[in-house]
Amino acid sequence: MTKRPDSYSDDFIAEVLNEARVFAFVGASTNVSRPSYFAMKYLLAKGYEVHPINPGNAGKTVLGRTVYARLEDVPAPVDVVDVFRNSEAALAITRDAIALKDKLGIKFVWMQLGVRNDEAASEAEAAGLRVVMNRCPKIEYGRLSGEIGWMGVNMRTTSSRMPRVSAYGVQTRVLPGASK
Repeated sequence: MTKRPDSYSDDFIAEVLNEARVFAFVGASTNVSRPSYFAMKYLLAKGYEVHPINPGNAGKTVLGRTVYARLEDVPAPVDVVDVFRNSEAALAITRDAIALKDKLGIKFVWMQLGVRNDEAASEAEAAGLRVVMNRCPKIEYGRLSGEIGWMGVNMRTTSSRMPRVSAYGVQTRVLPGASK
């Protein structure tokens, strides 16, 4: 198996974030200090639907959302299965996503920062799913929308051009290529 690159074009990431409306967070936490909690809160604020999945917290709620035990318990549609587990667990989660892709409408498998499984990615792509590894949708959205640049993070670009904003103002900026 050929080693896969970690680089994705900004256009590809923006396409995923623009096309997706519903995420299933496998490994979501109810702990407010966990990265999955921050990412879920952020994506909900951006208008995405997010379904948390964690068998240890099934039936509880986090950020007003019911926590499900398994991916198969989540109501359709689901555009993105977001893996908040380790790299070894990503293969089984990806195989679940492949098995449920038609039932749930899954189009993407997204593996969080530090999560990379080339075998899972190859199987997902062979099944017609698109894959992102070792990235965070919260960070990518902020970076591509220009929000991170306003927070003082070096974007390696100098521009006097104002970022695109939605009808609701700066806090709801839109991604490149978005029709919002």
